[in-house]
Amino acid sequence: MKNTYVAKNKNVNIRKIVIIVAISIVLLVTLLCSFQTINSGEIGLKIRFGKVIETNMKEGFNLKIPYIESIVKMSIKVQKTELETSSASKDLQDVSTSLAVNFRVNPDMVVNLYKNVGKDYESIILQPTIEESVKSVISKYNAEELVTKRNEVSDLALKTLQEKVEKYGIIIDEFNIININFSEEYSNAIEAKQVAEQQLEKAKLEAEAQLVEANATKQVNDLLKQTLTKEVLIQKFIEKWNGELPTNYAGEDILSIFNLN
Repeated sequence: MKNTYVAKNKNVNIRKIVIIVAISIVLLVTLLCSFQTINSGEIGLKIRFGKVIETNMKEGFNLKIPYIESIVKMSIKVQKTELETSSASKDLQDVSTSLAVNFRVNPDMVVNLYKNVGKDYESIILQPTIEESVKSVISKYNAEELVTKRNEVSDLALKTLQEKVEKYGIIIDEFNIININFSEEYSNAIEAKQVAEQQLEKAKLEAEAQLVEANATKQVNDLLKQTLTKEVLIQKFIEKWNGELPTNYAGEDILSIFNLN
């Protein structure tokens, strides 16, 4: 009997311990679910049964009713998204672009963005709109212009994108086209054209250099003709004369050469 009594008491004690531990775990979890931390650069939205009941939640610890309320954190910092797009130029060339877009959420429109789109607004709204804007802008330029007017294309894409997403409360700070690639056939054609242009420019420069050299030579010869007068020739002869005057030169008196007779 005594052993049976001890065994029953032991079982009762174990059950009490299990109950106490279970209650402690529930209380601990409940306590942890009673608050949430909001970091700097974030805005907290308190949600109760799917409805936003508070929007002006401060940074740090914020209390909420466990299991009934939740706090959704929305970043208002500058964020970056990168993606690849494929589109067609005005002259129907295939164009692949690598893009990097810096954006942020307007603090005054956080509630509107969450209600209409949710937290996953980047994949739902932003990225598809970026692709749509890029395709729209690239279709206005031919392939060559996409390279020579790259900054203009980027600025127009930024403007187009901002007009489409500002109603959601998304602000575009920067729009960068990192790379623009064309089909292999078109890239080879561009390379061949550049080589031909370089060769043509080289030939043009060589021709201009030859022309300049020829003109310079002609000018020197003309100047010599103007300066080598009879008097100059006589002076040169006298400067180099050794004092002995030949009696004739090729059958003529040397003085007759200079018309001095």
